[in-house]
Amino acid sequence: MSKGFKILSIETSCDETSCAVVVDGRVCLSNIVSSQIDIHTRFGGVVPEVASRNHITAIDNVVKLALIEAKLELKDIDAIAVTYGAGLIGSLLVGVSYAKGLAYATCKPLIAVNHIYGHIAGNYLTYPKLEPPFICLLVSGGHTAIIKVQDYNHHEIIGNTLDDAVGECFDKVARVLGLGYPGGPKVSKLAENGQANIQFTKPNDTLGYNFSFSGKKTAVINYVHKLEQAGKPLPKEDICASFETWVVDELVEKTTRACIDCGYDKIVVAGGVSANTRLRKELMEKAKENNISCFVPKFEYCTDNAAMIGSAAYYAYQDGVGLADMSLAPKPSLSL
Repeated sequence: MSKGFKILSIETSCDETSCAVVVDGRVCLSNIVSSQIDIHTRFGGVVPEVASRNHITAIDNVVKLALIEAKLELKDIDAIAVTYGAGLIGSLLVGVSYAKGLAYATCKPLIAVNHIYGHIAGNYLTYPKLEPPFICLLVSGGHTAIIKVQDYNHHEIIGNTLDDAVGECFDKVARVLGLGYPGGPKVSKLAENGQANIQFTKPNDTLGYNFSFSGKKTAVINYVHKLEQAGKPLPKEDICASFETWVVDELVEKTTRACIDCGYDKIVVAGGVSANTRLRKELMEKAKENNISCFVPKFEYCTDNAAMIGSAAYYAYQDGVGLADMSLAPKPSLSL
């Protein structure tokens, strides 16, 4: 691949319609994101059918804006990339169909990208000199995992959630406290003014590198219900601070231990929950104590975006993987 390889990438796995232009996997010329948060807030969460319909409405304009911001035309693009899984089937279908049509019409290569690889690659845009191997903590609304990243296209999950993802758990705690959607930022905001003085259950972790957040969610919900039934006021700030501390401490401890056990000296954080201030701060402090370098993505690369897909696509194409044809179909349950 010649230097200056330009990829136009498309991301529509959930409720963000995004298009970006990325050069050589490291330089982002544009990254347009059309969010549907305001639309789905009234429903308390993402409604798949509503999401896919809004992708259809937004995608053409988002692609045009990405090219304008990059000061390029389609003829200047070397390849088209798209997220084909994991995600919502209807949302993925919009992006995959549009990318296939664009690749066919322009006779350009089509690169299929795993959404999870994209989240990891968001750090390559933030840190141009970052290279594998490293341990990645993936934390989002749909995934929570500790991943051994051996190379750009070779990943091994060594720890996973056995039930709820951490982002999903934040949303459910926010819901029981009446904070609304999306829950993560709202819980963290209240936690800033609270004290971590509530122990919801006795600690008992025999899961190794794995996680279980369903029990944590249930413990918080039961605590809230007991107070409500007794007619007592809810110390929402303290509940949020205690819950967030409980979750973050486990994420930090297991990720750091995995890095040490694997003999690595770098930790990378990826996914929407990587925007959590407490997680970023405590993981960086813990890593420093153990002579480990810690990398967290810029906030614009935490949530779903097409720039991260363009970065991942570059390394897939460079290694001769990910090349797709017109038979490409979305895979909502695509694994790592």
